[in-house]
Amino acid sequence: MLNSFMKNSIIMKIGLVCPASLPATQFGGILFLALDLARETAKLDHDVVIYTTDLDFANNATTFNKKLPREEMIENFTIKRSHTWLRYSLFFINPGIYFQLLRDSPDIIHTIGIRSFQSFIAALISKQKQIPLVIADQGGLTTHPELKSGSLVKKFFIKLQSPFIKFIINQSTKIIVANDYEKRIFLEFTSSSKIEIVRNGINLDILNSKTKNFKKKYELTSPYVLFIGRFSYIKGIDVLLKAIKILKDNNKLSNIKFVIMGVDFGYQKQMYEMINEFDLKNHILIIKNPS
Repeated sequence: MLNSFMKNSIIMKIGLVCPASLPATQFGGILFLALDLARETAKLDHDVVIYTTDLDFANNATTFNKKLPREEMIENFTIKRSHTWLRYSLFFINPGIYFQLLRDSPDIIHTIGIRSFQSFIAALISKQKQIPLVIADQGGLTTHPELKSGSLVKKFFIKLQSPFIKFIINQSTKIIVANDYEKRIFLEFTSSSKIEIVRNGINLDILNSKTKNFKKKYELTSPYVLFIGRFSYIKGIDVLLKAIKILKDNNKLSNIKFVIMGVDFGYQKQMYEMINEFDLKNHILIIKNPS
């Protein structure tokens, strides 16, 4: 992904920017993408730093911890955290990231998750210090379900983000997208010459790692259907629960168990209310904050 910027350098200082990193694994996709990028580029002997917030591991996305190390070596790369002073939904404001990037002055910056304070700061530093900027979104920049289903306040906030997003895209050197669908989204903002399709990869080390017996750990004695994801409206948990109710009402559940595993991103209360309303407690196992 970053190879085109590495060919002429023996060792590069690579800055990866993300709204969250370890230990906050509940944040999901873009966190793991940043970690995989950090591991793989560090294997090429580059100096890799993830610049992020102090979001901590919890059953939510609102627990920030000043006691987390400001700088920590993980495997073969470094994580630099700064405290989040304000937040709205998943928009975390950590002003310290500006000074970290300004001081460290990476050779290249790669930011993931464009609707974030962190990406805006990455673009500012890129412009100020003439540093190449690679951006990736991984979430449907203009097609995300929350853009249409959110509250009026959230929709207004999203509207306010528009000039910042345009600034980030205009400042970028390259835009990484996972597929043609995402490419079409970015073509609304820029030319195709800026955009590169890089398919999502698979971390083979995780696939080859030994895992515990899941059925034994959670005492599952019958066939089960597993849902893994954040407890968020956009993940379609309401649709899943309605489908389970239809199966129950038509006596087609037999001995099947549905396992819903994840962390609360604002929808856990509604999820439990639906389970009680549909009388599904005997058919569903909820696993919160899995480890």
